Amino acid sequence: MGIVQKQSSINTVIIFIAFAVGGMNTLFLYTNFLTPEKYGLVVFLLSAANLLMPLTAFGVQYTIIKFFSSYKTKEEKDRFLSAALILPLFIAVPMGFLGNVFYEKISELLSLENALIKGYTYIIYLVAIATAYFEIFYAWAKVQMKSTFGNTVRELFTRIMITVLLLLVWAKVINQHEFIIYLTLSYFLRLIVMMVYALKTYTPKFSFKFPKNTKEIIGYSAYIILAGSAGAILLDIDKVMLPQKEAIELAAFYTVGVFIASVIEAPGRAMLQIVQPLTSKAINEHNFKEVDALYKRSSVNLLMICGLFFILINCNVEELYKIMSNPEYSKGVFIVLMVSVAKLYNMFLGNNGAIISNSKYYKILLPYGLAMALSVAYLNVVLIEYFNMNGAALSTLIVILVFNTIKIWYVYKKFAILPFSKNTAMVFMLITLVFFAFYFWSFSFHPIVNIILKSSIIASLYVLLVIKLNLSPELNKLLQRFYK
Repeated sequence: MGIVQKQSSINTVIIFIAFAVGGMNTLFLYTNFLTPEKYGLVVFLLSAANLLMPLTAFGVQYTIIKFFSSYKTKEEKDRFLSAALILPLFIAVPMGFLGNVFYEKISELLSLENALIKGYTYIIYLVAIATAYFEIFYAWAKVQMKSTFGNTVRELFTRIMITVLLLLVWAKVINQHEFIIYLTLSYFLRLIVMMVYALKTYTPKFSFKFPKNTKEIIGYSAYIILAGSAGAILLDIDKVMLPQKEAIELAAFYTVGVFIASVIEAPGRAMLQIVQPLTSKAINEHNFKEVDALYKRSSVNLLMICGLFFILINCNVEELYKIMSNPEYSKGVFIVLMVSVAKLYNMFLGNNGAIISNSKYYKILLPYGLAMALSVAYLNVVLIEYFNMNGAALSTLIVILVFNTIKIWYVYKKFAILPFSKNTAMVFMLITLVFFAFYFWSFSFHPIVNIILKSSIIASLYVLLVIKLNLSPELNKLLQRFYK
């Protein structure tokens, strides 16, 4: 796993820096420099854009990863990439036209519960377009096995822009309305940077002649749309539905809890960005022995690494909320626990999603994605009514546990492979024992001192046990290399 380890290590560092910047924004700058109502508005707009983005992109970012390695000549590759830039326009242009014609009705519908939304509805479409084409150019670079720069831009660029803009709000250089406008422009600036880099990694001779397998490409893109939006639906639909049923500031409280829990998947996001094209290549070459190896290694390594973050976050979450200036945000403690369990189970699946989406069985993702979307929407309607924002987190947890289990069964049925290895049970036991050993125990010092001390003890004990039990040969080699 040389290329995986190299680029995953770099991507992991970048993602952790991005999470640190995002954490500062989410936990301190947003909560101090924007009112909860305006923060909730920003959350709603960006979440709605994330829901719209997969449809706008027409699934092309996944299509590039699946099909690019199957073309042998430059002419075929050039036609394919040219088609990849044109196809989303068949969705985006009519969508923009209809959105303009029915803008008033759409904005009134979205702002029934919170009138603040009405004047900003157009932001949803603009951010969706910018994000869609960014993901397309990012996939363009990934198939050249160059994921690091795109990962840096994807994870860091907007977060740094948010930091700058929030500081400008604090300095009263711009107001909260202008913050939203400039934030929207930053998404287009990010797109331009990614586009220039992608074209530098591979510059095609643009053509209006589509590839010979255009019908297959369009069919795959249409089916994969819901697969690509499954993750966004699970987390972002909560932030969209909450303002439709409750006060808009609850979206801000919910977002803080989800962000804290999302730190768990940082290593997974880094590794899977490079494992996805490797999985696609192995499947295109019918090398199912390599697919099985990638499946098991990605699963156990991600479970082990993300399990440490699961323990660190949940054993320190109450202390973390004590640092924040607004005590109302601490209502999200149970949100952190439920969403982090869901995130950890996601990581346990390894490259399961890449195996399905890059195989001939990808069509199952259409009914699967529909079932997930309908399930989480229905559960949100029911559970938000009874448990408020905790109900949104509970619905996410239930859907992920049920549908991820179905994905494990499906891959086993079609490929006769499982993510379990001989060390999987040991890793689960280790996570459980360390979690319960430290969850109810705390120092009586300042919250920051408590977090540092407790985290140091947990991390040292966990890493020592991982090495002694030899739960991952790859991880042990990496740690030994780092130590030397």
